[in-house]
Amino acid sequence: MQVFGSSGTRGVANEELTPAFVLRVAKAAGTTWGDGHGGDRVAIARDTRHTGRMLADAAASGMASTGTDVDRLGIVPTPGAQAYAEREGVPVMVITASHNPPPYNGVKLVGADGVELSIADLESIEETLLAESFTVAPWDETGRVREIDGVTQAYVDELLAAADRDRIADADLTVALDPGHGAGSLTSPEFFRALGCRVVTVNAQPDGHFPGRDPEPVPDNLTDLGRLVRATDADIGIAHDGDADRAIFFDETGAYVEGDATLAALAAAELEPGDTTVSAVNVSQRLVDVVTEVGAELELTPIGSTNIITRIEELEENGERVPVAGEGNGGIFFPDYRLSRDGAFTAARFLELVAERPVSEIVAPYGGYVNVRHNVEYESTAERDAMLDAAANQAQAADAELNTRDGYRLDYGDAWVLARPSGTEPLVRIYAEARDGDRAEELAGDMYDALAAAKADI
Repeated sequence: MQVFGSSGTRGVANEELTPAFVLRVAKAAGTTWGDGHGGDRVAIARDTRHTGRMLADAAASGMASTGTDVDRLGIVPTPGAQAYAEREGVPVMVITASHNPPPYNGVKLVGADGVELSIADLESIEETLLAESFTVAPWDETGRVREIDGVTQAYVDELLAAADRDRIADADLTVALDPGHGAGSLTSPEFFRALGCRVVTVNAQPDGHFPGRDPEPVPDNLTDLGRLVRATDADIGIAHDGDADRAIFFDETGAYVEGDATLAALAAAELEPGDTTVSAVNVSQRLVDVVTEVGAELELTPIGSTNIITRIEELEENGERVPVAGEGNGGIFFPDYRLSRDGAFTAARFLELVAERPVSEIVAPYGGYVNVRHNVEYESTAERDAMLDAAANQAQAADAELNTRDGYRLDYGDAWVLARPSGTEPLVRIYAEARDGDRAEELAGDMYDALAAAKADI
């Protein structure tokens, strides 16, 4: 696909991702959804980004021009928009750049079942977009646009119905919450309080400029949350990204918990012998160890929620049970609840574990690994291709098992390193993991040096 990457399409707002582009995407989606796919009505949601309303206005205009009625949901977490889609039986176009920096925005497309569109469905919309074969409604048949109230409250109510409220409330937990000025600011504080938790917050005011921290919930952006956990003697710290489909945790000492450790702990709690879980090619050995110990199966996909969702659907169609899946970035699926990444629901499932024992004890079995990540920016496809060629050369020269499902992953037995182009930003990402920190740094550093040298030669 040329337009839609591993999780929608994104770019710097008003430069790469312009209102004119979003208008065309909306016209393509409205045309495709209206072609016998129940697309006579569509919803549009957004996160808190400064450019969100501008782009949502463009999306609404594009949809209406195809004769599609539009429900404007306003600011709502992406999983809340997905809940609306499933409840109302309408597709949703979400204006969000998720974890990307503040200048970015993007488009994510959700089907009428509340699930992000499959690769095949995205390709169909992309074909319409590139061909510009849009439906054009007569002036008196253009779609009507209406504002919908109560969407965030309905989402919180659904979360509460699905969570084990008594178990969490009986534990009398204190939650330190950092929704990062994103859409979760409107829902997560209320949700965790309704679960019976004492909630203290930082960066909890919706603000599309993200003054307190950047949207990605990585350690460098979450120092305030660690301090808040310690200052308030909280039992857990919870952080979201911009559209609140991720949850990252801190333990009761204010220490950052690797997302891979969280995924492993939740998988250990959910998986039974014979089950299958799905993760991406940058999977941590932590999850591999859990799957092996339980007697379950692990399926790997290219990185990105779209790829993971597509594989889960395929497995479930074949009668396999997939109770949990996801990536180590905090984006976790519980398909029995809904086939969507939901930061608030993930946090609730983790709180059910915390009700029994401290966070540090929960994740202790999944320590002992060090993860390193580097990004190499590029300004042209020539630079990107040169770096990927360099990664291929590294793979050819290495005494390691090679996986090319998404980029180049080299498994050395005691450690691994992966280089792959980002699906949402002009970056080649490098990941490495080992039990020894120096080993992880060495593998990531060698790959970085090779890619940087190849880029410099262009």
